Amino acid sequence: MIALAEKRALLEESGFAYGFDREVYYNRDKMKVFSIEFVEDHSAEELEKCIGENTRDNGWRFYFNTVPSKSAKRELEEVLG
Repeated sequence: MIALAEKRALLEESGFAYGFDREVYYNRDKMKVFSIEFVEDHSAEELEKCIGENTRDNGWRFYFNTVPSKSAKRELEEVLG
């Protein structure tokens, strides 16, 4: 459980907010979305690498264990702005 708390702290320190209704961490400035499952299943080091990736020019980047459908991506993009 400590590892999960550390990963959540890492995301929050990097400017990510938790969206309870969709169970994702998101950062509008970095245009990145992490599913809670992805956060739970990957190490803090892997999260740091993903957080640091330059993806701004490519639109929203989704870090999920399974690729979300196009409609799910579109819906999240609309909600997150």
